Amino acid sequence: MSRLIRSISGIRGIVGETLLPETVVTYVSAFAQWCGGGPIVLGSDGRPHGQVLTDLARAVLQFSGVDVIDCGVVPTPTVQLVTEHSEALGGIAITASHNPAQWNGLKFLNSTGVFLDAEENAALFALADAGARHTAAWNGLGTLHPRTDVLDEHIDRVLTSVPIDLDAIRARRFRVAVDAVNASGSFIVPRLLERLGCEVLRVACDGSGVFPHTPEPLPENLVSLGDAVRSLGADLGIAVDPDADRLVLFTEEGKPFGEEYSITTAVDAVLRMLAPRSGLAVAVNLSTTRAVDDVAARYGATVLRSPVGEINVVKIMKQYDAVIGGEGSGGIIMPAVHAGRDSLVGIALVLHALAASGGSASAYRAALPQYEIRKFKYSTDGLDTAAVLERAAATFSAERIDTRDGVRIDFDAGWVHLRASNTEPIMRVIAEAADGTEAVALAATVADVAFAGDARPL
Repeated sequence: MSRLIRSISGIRGIVGETLLPETVVTYVSAFAQWCGGGPIVLGSDGRPHGQVLTDLARAVLQFSGVDVIDCGVVPTPTVQLVTEHSEALGGIAITASHNPAQWNGLKFLNSTGVFLDAEENAALFALADAGARHTAAWNGLGTLHPRTDVLDEHIDRVLTSVPIDLDAIRARRFRVAVDAVNASGSFIVPRLLERLGCEVLRVACDGSGVFPHTPEPLPENLVSLGDAVRSLGADLGIAVDPDADRLVLFTEEGKPFGEEYSITTAVDAVLRMLAPRSGLAVAVNLSTTRAVDDVAARYGATVLRSPVGEINVVKIMKQYDAVIGGEGSGGIIMPAVHAGRDSLVGIALVLHALAASGGSASAYRAALPQYEIRKFKYSTDGLDTAAVLERAAATFSAERIDTRDGVRIDFDAGWVHLRASNTEPIMRVIAEAADGTEAVALAATVADVAFAGDARPL
């Protein structure tokens, strides 16, 4: 039997196996206590069992004396936006992100609409473990406040806060194929595109929550989208994961744009609009492509890097007032909209970039700095992970070393990032270079030293 996973992004498990009714009661009750009251925003990514979990979470909150702002089936970014731009004291997104259909989970937000950080999660989990629970009197139960306008609120904020040329985008009349994996992006993504003057070609947007393929938006899971782009003559293919915080693109040729190049394009679009303003900063994590650095250099902008994880990127963005940021997995963050990954922000910026270029998606992609990333996993069973990382850092100490999140080693020709998983007995080794062969060789060189020749990729 699998276990319930607790991490910086909340809890998740297999429904009916590790994510049980008592699990929801325990953690939602603890969250109500942690927030110190309400209201609390609630939303679900649309999985069929999400409704049952939503009903249960709503009842627990109301029994705790907390008012509930119920947004229904909406992207996680929408829950974040509503939480940040309301009087709510917290928010709960019911989602398992890109995990398979049998999974679901709870992501907890503080009053600023940002996921709880490590310290906040530790406090929440301590309350849950202690069984913290408060039940209101019969005449003190929380009230329900359904919200049916949040999708339009989200779109309006994107269109008014993201620096794009609406007229130029609308003049292109893009044909866009959309795979929302039939989940929370099924309605909001097409609606945004239509307001941007696009013709929407729906590939997986029925809103049923029944995934037509493995939901993680990787190229091998999106063959049908690539086929649709080609057969329908689309200018662009767009895929989002079930909770619509990640954005993955396909060119008009039906070929993957590259998930690292979603954030690269967003950075290019924003800096092109804001330059030559001085002091511009961009924030990405330590495993994100060097292409971001190359693009930022064109505009004289500074690139800041954080440990992996949305909350870590958001923290450094707030600290240095970064205008755009995100992660190479397709997550794009623009604080002017809200402090979280948001595929809608990315869509607007990508279309702006394509409209400004005047060419095709494939031509735009070809003009960006060219790098390739390769990712590997190594088992850490029986290994001292600290010693693995220390060997890597010591051996390559003449290079630029960052030890805030495992070890990242920057060479002239590329970089390698080693970091232990928080939820599995593995270490991830990520390498980037000018081409895939060089990246593989770079990863192997570092891993051979780090693991003292005793390990092979899984």
